[in-house]
Amino acid sequence: MLRRSLCLLLLGLPLCNATIAAQGTLVVVNQKEHSVELVDPASKQLVDTVPVGINGHEVAISKDGKLAYVPIYSNVGVGKPGTNGQTIDVVDIASHKVVTSIDLGKPVRPHRAIFGPDGLLYVSAELDDAIYGIDVKKNTVVEKLPTGAPQSHMFYFSPDGKRVYTANVGEGSVSVIDVKTKQVLTTIPLTKRVQRMVVSKDGRWVFTSDWDQPRIAVIDAKTDKLDRWIATSGMPYVTEPTPDGKELLIGETSGHAGLLEVLDLATMKIIRSFPMASLPNAFLVHDGLAYMSCPGNGAIEILQMGASSPQTWALLPPIKLTPGVDGLGWSPITPKP
Repeated sequence: MLRRSLCLLLLGLPLCNATIAAQGTLVVVNQKEHSVELVDPASKQLVDTVPVGINGHEVAISKDGKLAYVPIYSNVGVGKPGTNGQTIDVVDIASHKVVTSIDLGKPVRPHRAIFGPDGLLYVSAELDDAIYGIDVKKNTVVEKLPTGAPQSHMFYFSPDGKRVYTANVGEGSVSVIDVKTKQVLTTIPLTKRVQRMVVSKDGRWVFTSDWDQPRIAVIDAKTDKLDRWIATSGMPYVTEPTPDGKELLIGETSGHAGLLEVLDLATMKIIRSFPMASLPNAFLVHDGLAYMSCPGNGAIEILQMGASSPQTWALLPPIKLTPGVDGLGWSPITPKP
């Protein structure tokens, strides 16, 4: 459980520096260090580093918070020639050790990892144009959802669990998959290249970033068609809805620095921006705070949101790690040296 000492607010401005008191572990995958970094969010200190394969990018945490599942992707970025991972390293958070490695049977460059509504661990199997469902009790692939497109790098379930949406990077499209029938319902062409994606809390909208132009694609989940483009100040990369579903956080690159913008989903207009030292690569929203990994400078930036207006939100002092930080997870287990 996270407890925070929040600032008193006057005219929407913070009167003091907010502090964080937390019980739990912030789990950070570092793709340059080939490791999982276990961080105490209260002290903002690195507790331990667990070596994993080359290279882990993302992480999913088991329901009980005991295990971290790290897909071993590649030593290069999406679409580039390099190593082709085929395993998922499993880290025991309490003992700070890799306890097993799940073999997916062939090189597929597994990437995005998330537990689905059915309890299976789903990962993108990029080189197989598919999403795999893994029974973590048997450590075996038991489901395969074809995406119908190459480079299906990231994916999200609809809130009801009936659909999966995939961002197909090199094809610049989004696939819509029926989970029950395992059929691609449609593929939505958007642009030359897309990047990461997310689904709104109410399932109404699907968002993905144009990787070549400063804009966000907004897909209508009722019609499975592009509804509009929203211009951004920087080049967008990653997005994440706020817990109440009213806003969308957009991580962008701006020149040699980073930028966080806040999109109001009622008006579809950007209402707030926060300059940052480096591009945010991944989000983790936990108990009113948004943690953002910035691989360029190795920082985990922290946005204090709470229940108030975005105009009162503020960036807290970051957690300073090492360059390469990427996927984020949260475990209720308190880290021990």
